[in-house]
Amino acid sequence: MFGLIKKKKQEVRDRTVYLEVYGDNKISYRVTSGKIDWDDNEIITYGIEVEDSRTGQREVIPDFSRNIEDAVDFAERLIISKIRPFRLYNQALNYLMISI
Repeated sequence: MFGLIKKKKQEVRDRTVYLEVYGDNKISYRVTSGKIDWDDNEIITYGIEVEDSRTGQREVIPDFSRNIEDAVDFAERLIISKIRPFRLYNQALNYLMISI
């Protein structure tokens, strides 16, 4: 049987920049900190932003991890590899394959 599944949308709020690095390729890499509500609890989550200052292209994963070390490690890998915004999601999937 098929049934209706109701899912609450989790939205990150109170976002602030935790770390920002402007790469020599004119791309800004940011680790952000924010809060989400999960089962009546407030949880801190860390996100990743990549923005190209030349083209204005920007990609965001607002809730990448609950662990700051994982978010910073991932941002460092992005910086070292000089990842452009359109490749952010592919790199996140690769990182998750390695870290799991």
